[in-house]
Amino acid sequence: MGKRLVRIYYGDGKGKTTAALGLALKEASQGNSSIVIQCLKNKNDAEFCFLQKLEPEIKLFRFEKSEGYFEELSEEEKKEEIINIKNGMNFARKVLATGSCDLLILDEVLGLIDKGIITIEELKAIIDMKPEETGLVITGRNMSDELIDYADEIFKIEAIKNYVDNENL
Repeated sequence: MGKRLVRIYYGDGKGKTTAALGLALKEASQGNSSIVIQCLKNKNDAEFCFLQKLEPEIKLFRFEKSEGYFEELSEEEKKEEIINIKNGMNFARKVLATGSCDLLILDEVLGLIDKGIITIEELKAIIDMKPEETGLVITGRNMSDELIDYADEIFKIEAIKNYVDNENL
């Protein structure tokens, strides 16, 4: 199959997750499998409810147990969720170590660094684990310059014009 890439989608604009999921759909159309590990998002996102219909080609995992956004949780709930998120990162390591999929998407993992849940060094170690035949996509708002040499492609997503009402997308 050949070398698969490490891609980063970051920025304040909408569409980072959508771009990553587009790659998963492309992989599925070619008979390949993708695993999506989602962090720091609301469990009720409609696009992720829909994604569950695309199994087994695209498998979605959320390790957080709460229904709401991480920022809205109490300190005690955040502590619990941090344990769950770290379990998710351990799962990502296992996926890479075993080559369990053709494409691994770590959605909003850059936000874990912003919140101090994981370190940039931990993310670099995960990237270093990637086998050549597995693609890796990382998304989030902020990207450290330290990751530039760890990625094959980096896309900054920013809104030039943004209509606020999501129902009209």
